[in-house]
Amino acid sequence: MNHKDKKEQDASPRGVLIRELIARFASDHLIGKKIKSGELRKKLVEPPWNVPDGFHMESIEMEEFRMEWLTSVRQDLDMALLQLHGGGYVGAMRNAYRVFAAAYSELGNGMPVLTIDYRVAPEHPYPAALEDAISAYHWLIGRGYDGKQIIVAGDSAGGGLALALTLYLRDHGEELPAGIIAMSPWTDMTASGESYETNYEKDPLFGNTRDSLIYNREYLGLEDPKNPYISPLFGEYGGFPPMLIQAGSYEMLLSDAKSVAKKARKQGVKVRYHEYEGMFHVFQMAMQLMPESVLAWKEAGRFINYCSAAVNPKEGL
Repeated sequence: MNHKDKKEQDASPRGVLIRELIARFASDHLIGKKIKSGELRKKLVEPPWNVPDGFHMESIEMEEFRMEWLTSVRQDLDMALLQLHGGGYVGAMRNAYRVFAAAYSELGNGMPVLTIDYRVAPEHPYPAALEDAISAYHWLIGRGYDGKQIIVAGDSAGGGLALALTLYLRDHGEELPAGIIAMSPWTDMTASGESYETNYEKDPLFGNTRDSLIYNREYLGLEDPKNPYISPLFGEYGGFPPMLIQAGSYEMLLSDAKSVAKKARKQGVKVRYHEYEGMFHVFQMAMQLMPESVLAWKEAGRFINYCSAAVNPKEGL
């Protein structure tokens, strides 16, 4: 039995099926086709999102970007969650993140969720996304939340941005969030981790091409790729709040997640790191379609409860 067979056995049958479907789609539509500036946004046309029963969504126009404030009829206002979407810093927010927002709210017993459609490259390279994340965090503070009542969550580029935001807040003496949820975070724009090689042929979304979003440098511009506010892997984590970091064993960004978790633990941070066997980049988007994504969201719910002052504070990570 070779290594690949073992990994495929470790994933659930449905997880293997969905992974193979994604690989086939990527092979037909993505691999070997260079991603052009703004192409993802120009081609992405989605129907209006129907707000689920029991929720209300308010659109908020900021000076440079817009936000969506999702509230629940359950109105548990003790905590709030700031969501930073993925998309390689070039893709705008999409309906999947509105679904994520509703899921986070449910897991948080009705807590409101602020999702921001931050400015993206190539029109708006670094530090635009970070500036917008800071503004959104300050907006929550202005509404009466303190840091202990805010959880910051993000996937892929959004996961890296969540870490960068917290680095910035710590470095500038501001209140830190209660916790960070980072799903498949992109933390290293130097692409130095071993998984960029070992998972190059395994990753169903990014593998087998050097034109994927992972190698996109439009957000970086002329900045140093080791700038911690761009590549949080190179930051220091002393004083950070608890973190939940999830990754799939097949994804090229595996090293990005694993290395941050290891570094933060060494510097005294409470970290729950979970590597899901046979899983792909941001597999949590499958929601209820496969056991691994179901388990990942349950884990996120436990972490949210751990961070909430209203829930048993002695619960462990």
